[in-house]
Amino acid sequence: MIPEAKPMSTAGGPVPEGEGWFVVNAREARWKSSDHGGRYCQFEGDAEFSQYGVNIHVVEPGQANALYHGEGAQEDFLVLSGECLLLVEGQERRLRALDFVHCPAWTEHVFVGAGDGPCAILMVGSRPEAGLVYPASELAQRHGAGVTAETSSPEEAYAGHPPFVDAPYREGDLPG
Repeated sequence: MIPEAKPMSTAGGPVPEGEGWFVVNAREARWKSSDHGGRYCQFEGDAEFSQYGVNIHVVEPGQANALYHGEGAQEDFLVLSGECLLLVEGQERRLRALDFVHCPAWTEHVFVGAGDGPCAILMVGSRPEAGLVYPASELAQRHGAGVTAETSSPEEAYAGHPPFVDAPYREGDLPG
């Protein structure tokens, strides 16, 4: 029998403690925030999901969720509310609520908030074993979401960017 992972309090909201099944409402889960990268709901606790990651990321207009990158594992995204720009393989696509994006392994991509309010995106991805690359992209750099020199080091890519810190859910970030 699989035990329930009991909730553990953090500054950003509760997270599951240890392995096991659990239920948590996204508005009540742990949230993390950064001036550069928006806000995201982190469902994982001290035990990381072993096969894939899942979160809800919220970006404001002009704000990128990450730096333009490609990973050695597939990822999928569903825009839950608002609008954003998808920068993908050197192209720019405008997305709105309920647009779905599939990125096979090594697809270069990032999301940038657009429109007149927050954009919430459900993000699901396999745990990449084959690595990560941050390519230099003029398109991504124009949106403040790119590196100037290619690197495979997250520490190097994000040097100078403020870290994500625990923060409570911000009312209005999610639909409904």
